This record gives sequence, structure tokens and C-alpha cells, in this order.
Amino acid sequence: MRVIGIDLSGPSNHKDTVLTVFELQKGQLKFVKCRSDMSDEEILKEVVVQSQLDEVVIGIDAPLSYEDGGGDRESDRELRKFTVEIGMRPGSVMPPTLNRMVYLTLRGIKLSREIATQKSKHPISMVEVHPGAIIGSRMSPNELRYVLTYKQDLEVRRVLLNWLEEQQLIGIPATVAEQSHSIDACAAALGAWHWKVGTWKWKSPAKLPLHPYDYCC
Repeated sequence: MRVIGIDLSGPSNHKDTVLTVFELQKGQLKFVKCRSDMSDEEILKEVVVQSQLDEVVIGIDAPLSYEDGGGDRESDRELRKFTVEIGMRPGSVMPPTLNRMVYLTLRGIKLSREIATQKSKHPISMVEVHPGAIIGSRMSPNELRYVLTYKQDLEVRRVLLNWLEEQQLIGIPATVAEQSHSIDACAAALGAWHWKVGTWKWKSPAKLPLHPYDYCC
């Protein structure tokens, strides 16, 4: 199985879009590659390449649906409640139609539907993920401070690389810590893997037709 984590940015901001690929080997995710500055076309090509090799599971850090009428989806409210209970900030979960989120939501919806239409040799499945919640929900109370500061602090991201290794993501190069988007893409892959095997910490199931993908951490 190949597991892909995508930290998506808005459609005009390819430079902050990062994709990681891992291969499941003996109960561990072995690092394969990390690519940044990714357009939609480049993401689709990478997904197709990986799907020729094995089953592909994708975790996407972006809203893959929105609430008719705007504001929070039910899943956003539930996840915000969950993250606050474990000690994270409520602002880490934002409504998909919020001004600063709406372009990311647009790209997430478009890209997920394009991936779903790809012809592939092996199955492709997708889940919406929240990297901060994926990390925070698997940390001890003493470690939780790291999830609150890693986006601004290189040294904390280096700590998180070791933490990801403890979570059985092996072989990640030290350069991944240089930007938070790469850490988020690795965490997205971690969340997608746990979703696939049923060991998620929190999950909101898909509700067709308006919310076609599970959301988990």
C-alpha cells in the first residue's frame, strides 16, 4: 500500500503545497519522497504513478465539502470540540467558507473530484484530515505544547520528526523539518494510514451526497 499525505494551499499558492509518499512495509510507513510547489496537474500525475504500483490511500489537509448556507459543517463543530478538549486552540478548526479558507476549500473540492475520476490500476481512496489534530491527539499532555508552536519553530519541528519516527513513519529526511507544510504532509499521511486501518482518534463519517468523504484525525 502507498500512503500519500497532501498539505494543500489555495489554488494560486503552489509553493506551499506539499505532497509526501510513504510505502507500508511490515507495519511501518517507509518514506519514499516529499515534493513541494505542486500544481493540481502534478498532484494528479503523482497519484496516478503511485496507483500503478499498489493501492493508494490519500489524506488531504483541506476541506473537501462545505455547508450549504456557509459556516461550520457538523464535522467542523465536532472536531473543534474534540481538539479543545485535548488542549488545542479552537481557532485551529476553521469553517470552510471563512474568507481565508474559501480558496483552499475550492481547490480541495476540485482536486478530490479529479482524483476520484482517475483511471488507476489499483484502488484509490481519500479522507479529509487535520494534521494538527492528528499530532495533538497522539501526544501526551506534556508533549502537547509542541503542536501549539511547531508552525513557527524549527527546533520544535525537529522534535516532531523524531516523534513521527515513534509513530512508525520511518526514514524521513531531516530536511522535511525545514517547513511546517512538510511536517503537515507527513502528519496527513499518518492520519490517512490510521483511517485506513481503523485506528483513528476521531472520525466524522461521510454523509452523501453533500459530504462525500470521511473526516478524521
